[in-house]
Amino acid sequence: MKKLIYWMLLIPILAVSQSNESYAVVENSMITANPAKIKEFEAGIAKHNKKFHAIGAYGARVYYINNGINTGKYIWSMGPLPWSDFDKRPENKEHDDDWNANVLPYIMAEGETTYWKFEAKHSHFPKDFALKKLVVDVYDIKRFDRSKALKLLEQVHKVMVEKMPTETFAIYTNEFSNTFDGKDLAYVSFFDKSSWLGEDNDFPKKYDAVFGEGSFAHFLKDWEEVSLGSQTELWNLRPDLSGLNAEVKATDRK
Repeated sequence: MKKLIYWMLLIPILAVSQSNESYAVVENSMITANPAKIKEFEAGIAKHNKKFHAIGAYGARVYYINNGINTGKYIWSMGPLPWSDFDKRPENKEHDDDWNANVLPYIMAEGETTYWKFEAKHSHFPKDFALKKLVVDVYDIKRFDRSKALKLLEQVHKVMVEKMPTETFAIYTNEFSNTFDGKDLAYVSFFDKSSWLGEDNDFPKKYDAVFGEGSFAHFLKDWEEVSLGSQTELWNLRPDLSGLNAEVKATDRK
């Protein structure tokens, strides 16, 4: 359901298998480059990622935001990994010195880091895919209504799997959301070509076909009761700036 829900950090944004004892988290940092130092910033972060974040759990990807209030900003995304792996994150002076010397001088003081929990049972990875283009829909969920929102998304998942089984999407919830930023729940769709954005998937009709005539109207009413608003962004992977490539194995995301 490409335009129903948003924001990762995902991306990257995806995740490993989830259990009651452990679940996967993606660390997303939004970066604003100094407009006068774009070339230096991109050269510095590319070199840094390819040296320190090119393999394993601490691999990272960089995305460019193409619309909305964050147009022109970058997302540095690491993960997925369980919280326990953050404790094992190597303390590397060379890494920190490189970031401080070759990246930090070229970015603005403004910034934001968020941690997103991968909701495995609400997501769908039917095939191998590439993290090239993302639609990231972020929702502001009312206080104490997150569980109700996820319950409604179980219905969305059912429709997507039955009626659009090849679509790849993921659901995330913000580990440290608050009442001010409105970034509580994200629905991320992954696609290869921009023409996908112009396709009409006729989701309301498919929803009614699964749950009965008029069901989608009831869903919208129920969703309105648990949410306050949303924001949608388009993210493009910058492989030249990333440590990891775009390829993802579906079997790794179950």
